[in-house]
This record gives sequence, C-alpha cells and structure tokens, in this order.
Amino acid sequence: MKIEGRNAVSEAIKSGKTIDRVLVKNGMRDEQSRALVSAIKAAGVKVHFVDKVTIDGESATGKHQGFIAFVTDYRYAEMEDLLSARKGAAPFIVVLDGVEDPHNLGSVIRVCECAGANGLIIGKHRSAAVNETVMRISEGSANHLKIARVGNINAAVDFLKKNGVWVYAVELGGEDIYKTDLTGALALVIGGEDTGVNRLTREKCDKTVTIPMMGKVNSLNASVAAGVAVFEAVRQRR
Repeated sequence: MKIEGRNAVSEAIKSGKTIDRVLVKNGMRDEQSRALVSAIKAAGVKVHFVDKVTIDGESATGKHQGFIAFVTDYRYAEMEDLLSARKGAAPFIVVLDGVEDPHNLGSVIRVCECAGANGLIIGKHRSAAVNETVMRISEGSANHLKIARVGNINAAVDFLKKNGVWVYAVELGGEDIYKTDLTGALALVIGGEDTGVNRLTREKCDKTVTIPMMGKVNSLNASVAAGVAVFEAVRQRR
C-alpha cells in the first residue's frame, strides 16, 4: 500500500509503521520537507529521490506533495483490542454500517482519532476499506486509530453489548442526542451515505439517537454526522 502526502507520511513515520521505502521528489528544499526527510532517515527508512515524472507515475491520488511511502498492507485490529479503554475512561467506539465512500471513511477516521475514541469498526461488505485514498484523507490518523474490519456488523453489535457497551444508532426518529446520556461504555453506529443504519442493525441497538435538523434537508453526510455525534459524546465525557 502507498501512503501519499507530507502529513500522512509523517504520521506513518511517527507511528512506527513498517515502511519499505519513501520516494521524494527532487528539489523539495522547503523547511517542512527537509525536516521530514531527516525524520525518515532517522527512522532507518530508505529514501529514493526521483524526478517529477517518476513520482507522478507512482501516485494513486495525484496529491502526493512530493512524498510517497511504500508500506505493508494495513493491519486491522481485533474487536477485543477496541475494548481496552484508555486509562481511567470507559470504552468509546464508533461503528460504520455501510459507509462505502473512501473520503467519508477517511474523514470519520480523522474524527475518531482527534476525539480520542478507542477505535472504529467497519464491515468487509458494503464498506470502504483502508487504502491509499483513505490514508490521505485521514491525514495519517489511520496509523494511530485501532480499526477492526468484521464480516457481520450485527454480530459486532452483539459482541459489544455482551461486553457491557451501550450501542446507539445515530439515525432519524430517535431521542434527541443532546438530551441523551452518552457517558459510560458507548458505541455509536453511523449509517451509510444513502441507506442510513440498516433496519436489523438498528433493531439490535439499545437506542436510536437523532441529531436535530433545523433546515429543509433532513440528513447529513455520514462523516459530518459522525463528527457531530462523536464530539457531543466527547463534550459529555469530559
């Protein structure tokens, strides 16, 4: 897998991810680029300076900013790993049900990492996977967040509930999220771009919570909804 862009490559270096080599475009002499090259070398990673044509040809996104890292395929976590709460805090997990857009997945990963969530659960089916685009959109946050990829989201919900986690679907027709207690062991389920949370998944959840809408459009982009819901939980848990 390739990780592209200065920030994403920098976060990969900081996380200790196994990196085979990094391509750097010739002539990157600004202070940020020089500092990153030094950090790459200090981590013992091979640096190959190449011309613009070569690095453009290797780029999957066209937005490499002069840096492309070649890493081993992304290693997903186990669900059990997500239950190991941060010291002194109850588990806080986000579940994505059918989010197929890599840009939305990358944005949700960034939201979860910035919010200090224990981790993210995604499906193997009807779901985007962690790839080069997701890495770039997440600005490298995927290197610091535990992400579990499961065959069945409903089974994952059952697993969380059996382990004492309250699971709430973020969907229309539920309790006002701003009036709901989001403290304690919690998982928020965010639905896909077009279908929302699957009906069977929603029925398995302990509760449905809703972000109040004041305009004429009654739905939010999946990553925006995740940001609103996740940081309301953060506000309450501080």
